[in-house]
Amino acid sequence: MRETIYQAREWPMVVVITTLLFFIFIAKFICGNKKNPGRSRSCRLPPGRRGWPLVGDSFNWYNAVASSHPPRFVEQQIKRFGKIFSCSLFGKWAVVSADSSFNRFVMQNEGRLFQSSYPKSFRDLVGKNGVITVQGEQHRRLHGISSNLMRLEKLKFHFLNDIQVIMIQTLYNLQDNQVILLQDVCRKARKQICIFMLINSALFLLLIMTYTTFQVAINQMVNQLLGVSSESEINEMAQLFSDFVDGCLSVPINFPGFTYHTAMKAREKIISKIKKTIDKHRQQGSEEVGNGVLGRLLEEESLPDETISDFIINLLFAGNETTAKTMLFAVYFLTQCPRALKQLLEEQEGLRSNEMLTWQDYKAMSFTQCVIDETLRIGGIAIWLMREAKEDVTYQDYVIPKGCFVVPFLSAVHLDENLYQDALTFHPWRWMDPQNQEKRNWRNSQFYSPFGGGARFCPGAELARLQIALFLHYFLTTYRWTQMKEDRMSFFPSARLVNGFKIRLMSRQHEHMKSSN
Repeated sequence: MRETIYQAREWPMVVVITTLLFFIFIAKFICGNKKNPGRSRSCRLPPGRRGWPLVGDSFNWYNAVASSHPPRFVEQQIKRFGKIFSCSLFGKWAVVSADSSFNRFVMQNEGRLFQSSYPKSFRDLVGKNGVITVQGEQHRRLHGISSNLMRLEKLKFHFLNDIQVIMIQTLYNLQDNQVILLQDVCRKARKQICIFMLINSALFLLLIMTYTTFQVAINQMVNQLLGVSSESEINEMAQLFSDFVDGCLSVPINFPGFTYHTAMKAREKIISKIKKTIDKHRQQGSEEVGNGVLGRLLEEESLPDETISDFIINLLFAGNETTAKTMLFAVYFLTQCPRALKQLLEEQEGLRSNEMLTWQDYKAMSFTQCVIDETLRIGGIAIWLMREAKEDVTYQDYVIPKGCFVVPFLSAVHLDENLYQDALTFHPWRWMDPQNQEKRNWRNSQFYSPFGGGARFCPGAELARLQIALFLHYFLTTYRWTQMKEDRMSFFPSARLVNGFKIRLMSRQHEHMKSSN
């Protein structure tokens, strides 16, 4: 339903958008793209083509990334020009790479030779002070805060049980024989954690992926903090954040009826709620404020309120949608691979007890980790990176000029048949092969980098894997399901299943009770 509303809202504007973009490109062309680094005689860019006049290869690029196989356009160019090639994208000359060595070179030289570069709509929404968009020393500082707050001991002692509380509450509220859109359930499970902590007096504890224990049921916590309006406020925040995410790669037209406008309004309301919580904590005095992560951000880190707000928005974006979509894709792939589903269920049932899972249980999920790795390889959310050369960069025989757009296409490496046999097939057992162990090191491997690399390596990578594993445990051991409607992946404007993955649930407990009778 939401997909239909989204399309209905966007597509009537296609003519207006196309006209505006046309005039933008014309203006750029008339002004003389003499500064276009791709046309400088002193620079030898990788081979490529200009594509269509003005728009270049933008439409071909969009058609590929909006499909179930994002590297399609890249693979076509590789056959003609090699794994590093140049093309014209969105009015700008770009160097695109499916070469694992060059991709690693770009990631390892973040801040020195390259810097992050994002579309205007994305920059406006995530904010100029967030860890995703800032550069230089400010980025190092914010990234360091995030990494420190997500240390392994934090996951073991503060996060493990709390995630399980949320998963149990969300999944156990579903009914036997109920038809659901799993995409919405995954979002709800992830957002209930994020949004609750956003409203909670411990605002930053989850959003920065660590927080003090809350062992009480969600309804008790929400009632204590929010009173009778808690459910509506949580729903309001969920809708605001959904609107926010939808606009991150939209056309930046700030006019009613456009996704960008709706997203900017959502951002304003989210920022307002964050600032109110900051003010509330400051009024409580330094003794109370200093007890948690919020106290550290307000006191130790001495960050301005605007920076704190953007920091939270960035972590919401990076941690919420990506993890929820990977949960969804894992179930989608398992549904298509009954053998993997059977083996995964056997592993999870072998861990089942009357108590919550321990860290030792998590570390014993060997096949589960293979499923997660394979899901991230085929359906990874970060399918490409967006960078810009800070200076003229020499790589092999090429010179990439300052200001040139550089796109390491990670998905093209992950789906390279020369690296992974039957690369498009979901085959989690490949990660048990000793020959793939070097590739599997997602912290350092140049062949498998679902969490990026270098200075912008995702600080919440281990946390994301923990959440996915716990979701799979509780979902698989609680329900069987039947897919009700065909579906497919799409990766633009964000990763999703186009029909939301409609399934019918069957409670395993009810089935067991019936068989016992």
